[in-house]
Amino acid sequence: MKQYKVYTDVNEFYNDTYDLFMCHEAQNLIPLGNIIIGKKGEDKTGWRDPANWFMASVSDNKEIQLAAIMTPPHNITLYARDNKIVKSDVACLINGLANTPIPGVMARKDMALHFAQAYCSAKNMSHESSMEQRIYELTEVNSEIPLVGIIRLAEEGDMYFLPYWMEAFYSAETYGNTTMNIPQNTENYSNLIAQKKIYVLEEQGKPVSIAGTTREMQNVCGVAYVYTPPYFRKKGYATSCVAQLSRLILDKGFSKCVLYTDLANPTSNSIYQKIGYRQICDSAMLKFINPNA
Repeated sequence: MKQYKVYTDVNEFYNDTYDLFMCHEAQNLIPLGNIIIGKKGEDKTGWRDPANWFMASVSDNKEIQLAAIMTPPHNITLYARDNKIVKSDVACLINGLANTPIPGVMARKDMALHFAQAYCSAKNMSHESSMEQRIYELTEVNSEIPLVGIIRLAEEGDMYFLPYWMEAFYSAETYGNTTMNIPQNTENYSNLIAQKKIYVLEEQGKPVSIAGTTREMQNVCGVAYVYTPPYFRKKGYATSCVAQLSRLILDKGFSKCVLYTDLANPTSNSIYQKIGYRQICDSAMLKFINPNA
């Protein structure tokens, strides 16, 4: 018999699901990062406050088989043990979600599609793709990659350009365009600098590309915020920036670097593979549409 459990305590959810998510640490970079953030409780701004999260699990008579976490306004994220989709587990979760509205789902592609079809069928809704992603991991940087420029940590003096580049990165990631918006709030970018999360690639003392680190796991560290302004593209800067950052991460003792790519961008996917990144799986972000809304 299936057992459905909703959690209100992030520490309890962490204790119950951490080992499950760790079965595929690189694949589960986002949910693992979230429960670690929630457990630490050091930052409760925006979506980071566990009091607003939805956390649930579905178990058989032995152990948890399916875990779900949603950090509003973001989509619900799912992981099934050993990536095996069990229809009765998904049905149990959907039944438990009866009074919990969710905007969409993000998970390994096969799970995301199965859940979306079952959920939308039960709710008389439809779904559409927000983004098709691929998850890559790297254990060794290709030594034959030509490295141009020198990478360094971003500093406060970079705030004259960094917020604009970061806004352009988010615009491309979210909306698929290269519009460089005027930043309205730069506090988040100052915080990333203070946390030593952003790196700048310089060529002859001039900033030409950026990349950064995101969630740090037990063995894995995420790579994100990869952006090169249009004027500096096709010069090998992004490749060099990510390669140098990946090497720094491995030198710190992490066994793997992990990053997500948008499959609609073949250039970035090609770059990462040349550096030494290898595909783990495809991930899908699906948006739910309520015709009566």
